[in-house]
Amino acid sequence: MSIGWKEYAPHEGYFDELFSSPGNPRQPAKRLINYLSSLSEEDILSRKIAAESTIKEMGVSFTVYTEGGNIDRAWPFDIVPRVISRSQWDKTAAGLKQRLTALNMFIDDLYHDQKIIKDGIIPEFVLKQSKNYRKECEGVSPRFGVWAHICGTDLVRDGDGQFYVLEDNLRVPSGVSYMLENRSIMKRVIPEVFEKVNIAPVGDYPEALFDMLSSLSPRRVAKPVVVVLTPGIYNSAYFEHAFLAQRMGAELIEGSDLVVGDDDVVYMKTIAGLERVDVIYRRIDDLYLDPEVFMPDSTLGVPGLMRAWKAGNVALANAPGAGVADDKVVYAYVPAIIKYYLGEEPLIPNVETFLCYDDKQREYVLANLDKLVVKPANESGGYGMLIGPHSTKKEREEFARLIKANPRNYIAQPTLALSTAPTLVGKNKVEPRHLDLRPFILQGRDSYVTTGGLTRVAMKKGSLVVNSSQGGGSKDTWIVDGVAPKKAADATAEGKGE
Repeated sequence: MSIGWKEYAPHEGYFDELFSSPGNPRQPAKRLINYLSSLSEEDILSRKIAAESTIKEMGVSFTVYTEGGNIDRAWPFDIVPRVISRSQWDKTAAGLKQRLTALNMFIDDLYHDQKIIKDGIIPEFVLKQSKNYRKECEGVSPRFGVWAHICGTDLVRDGDGQFYVLEDNLRVPSGVSYMLENRSIMKRVIPEVFEKVNIAPVGDYPEALFDMLSSLSPRRVAKPVVVVLTPGIYNSAYFEHAFLAQRMGAELIEGSDLVVGDDDVVYMKTIAGLERVDVIYRRIDDLYLDPEVFMPDSTLGVPGLMRAWKAGNVALANAPGAGVADDKVVYAYVPAIIKYYLGEEPLIPNVETFLCYDDKQREYVLANLDKLVVKPANESGGYGMLIGPHSTKKEREEFARLIKANPRNYIAQPTLALSTAPTLVGKNKVEPRHLDLRPFILQGRDSYVTTGGLTRVAMKKGSLVVNSSQGGGSKDTWIVDGVAPKKAADATAEGKGE
């Protein structure tokens, strides 16, 4: 007995990624569904077990912070991939490039002339009350005028099937290693599908990342020295830090491995002595980067690092201060930011957003807390939120108090009808589960967008929380076109390294 696709019923009112109606797969997903339908219950189970074994063998894990200590867990993974058409993805990728280009122009403006504030597009107090605005960055001009070199933008589909931007992650975005490992797992578990379906490869990301980082080098040398700066093995994203360093052929280092000389140049300690560093892909938050400038008791950063950066002797990606555009209040202004700097309409819309600092909008939010999702301006990972329809009266009363006490710090959005996709919940049973998508955009001299991204899925029935730290899982994301795939030898070469 194979998967009971005819019994699979997409939730009414929700866009399902693979099925347009019961028993009717969408065009890009037809070959996948036909293949999965040909597998017996034993075949499905063996592939599920193979995926779990592969995850353990490859050491794919993430860390959950708990009161009892940190727990390393195997990466939760579903073997039924998400499928998106190539034509739709090309339009989405163009919208993501447009968005990051405008955001970088916005950040650069904020740390220089602040024309967007002088012209009345964004209120001055929004900037003054931003937790991530760094006065220490004023007047600095990073190479190419780019501050956020790596961005992870969270996309969701509402019931209309349209992609919407839920938020931009411009500080230290994570998750791309899991996107790459998801593909590796699928190639081991169902390799034959890659001969039947023309799936866009994703394995070029480490090379694209390294090329972008190298383009930032202040020295015009053939091989700039690029390093990945990690807080250490106890960080929740350490797996990714090590993974990307290895795949790029870059050194994985901690703050204690670096020193800033009297010449304001960053050097790496090696067995052969000090070696100059050109580019630092930092996975450390701003406030821990340099104890001379930010938190004086930080042991994660490098004393003098900001001096070296300001002197133009080292590139930092992402640049300090880029997080000013991570603010969810700023998010509400991104359509206006795109129009202001580029003179264009946004290619991907925002989710409707209510700003609690506005009296009328705050009044509406407070009267409709049971229907809205309320978010603090600068939290991440799904923390500090109120999901109105699933909240208690006590929780709503607490959020009403928080909003009134600090209205600038909160936004609210409608509860979205998050799209769903079939997810394996038993030996051969699939049920709809809600999901989102985090593609990754690079910007240096040029722009690059991953073909697809990290699909995160809420593994619990009815849940809208996709974060792995709160019970979510993941799927491989396939960008598919109608062209027949290349021959097996070519397909293997194309996906080499994934």
